[in-house]
Amino acid sequence: MKNKKLGMPKYYYTAKNIATGETAGAEAEAKDERELASELRASGLVVTSVREVKERAQVQIQFLDRFISVPLKEKMIFTRNLAVMVSSGLTVSKAIMNLSVQTQNKAFQKILREVYDEVQGGKTLSEGLSKYPKVFNELFTSMVYVGEVSGNLEEVLDILALQLEKEHDIISKVRGAMTYPLVILVAMLGIGVLMLTYILPRITGVFRDMGVTLPASTRAIMAASDFLRNHAIISVGLFFGGIIAIKLFASTAVGKRFFDGLFIRMPIVGNILIKVNCARFSRIYSSLLKSGVSVVDSLSIVKKTLSNSYYKDALDDAISEIQKGVELSVVILRYPRIFPILVPQIIQVGEETGKTEMVLRRLAEFYEEEVNQITKNMSSIIEPVLMLMIGGGVGFFAVAMLTPMYSVMENIQ
Repeated sequence: MKNKKLGMPKYYYTAKNIATGETAGAEAEAKDERELASELRASGLVVTSVREVKERAQVQIQFLDRFISVPLKEKMIFTRNLAVMVSSGLTVSKAIMNLSVQTQNKAFQKILREVYDEVQGGKTLSEGLSKYPKVFNELFTSMVYVGEVSGNLEEVLDILALQLEKEHDIISKVRGAMTYPLVILVAMLGIGVLMLTYILPRITGVFRDMGVTLPASTRAIMAASDFLRNHAIISVGLFFGGIIAIKLFASTAVGKRFFDGLFIRMPIVGNILIKVNCARFSRIYSSLLKSGVSVVDSLSIVKKTLSNSYYKDALDDAISEIQKGVELSVVILRYPRIFPILVPQIIQVGEETGKTEMVLRRLAEFYEEEVNQITKNMSSIIEPVLMLMIGGGVGFFAVAMLTPMYSVMENIQ
């Protein structure tokens, strides 16, 4: 039933066919819900649910989607449970409804109920999920679509769940490894500000009173101390203004490319980023190939899931060259800075044996283990660097303060 009645409100309903017992959904216009139910009853349908469809609903969904945040762990659990339920014989719509009840995340719960309505209304699961691109990215919806078309949705969901679990594991380990040095750096900054604003003024006051000739290092510290104390609001403004300026610059194409290149070239951090990106590239590309997605489409999806602009450029080049008949391993070999030599070598083996999906999965496992080992040993790697930084700071401060003190003692003598 899809009658067009000018000026009438539009409703989305699900109804049960009295003759067949089947439940389906659709949109219709009516004066109110009672009139809609009467018209459907005359057509041999019994309404099971009905809600008014607001104009520009899809625009609202897309606008609100910007502010919806669903943790990766939540999506990982959802995908794994959905795979289990579908493999157990539950329909997709029933599984979605069950999972919407189970989740504690209110935003995610609302999304799943919307997806349930879409599926009940005759849409496919991939179509329902694609309305929330910030929650279910192109990788997710594309793989679900391939699973639906091929009839292997259960297997594809298992692949997706594994992909999300591996991604969550890597992110958790990298974050955990970076927390310790960040805490130390913040503590160092706090102690430095405390020294400059409260402790140093008492020491440097003595130097000023005695008219001692001060070295450049001491004058620099005193100037910083005076500025922080006399212009506290400006100092805070400059600090936060600098952070905002950096974030704004990083959000531009030029800024993003600058920081992407900077991080890749940084000691320790760069090594981790390269291994993480290689692991993600191998895992996602392997999953897509296993699901039946074409090589070009797979690379296009992988490109959108990797955030580093240098990897995006490399995959853009690969897509273009593959369409000309060039092997992927040949293209990847052109980017030794971001793809270690092992990556094109393994891909070449896969191309020659016809087992690209399998060798890429093994490659992903290798790099995931590499990241695991690096993050485990991160503290032993970072600690010496932090100690050098702390020692350098303390040494500079000590020299800057002790040198004038010797001058004071000489004047007393």
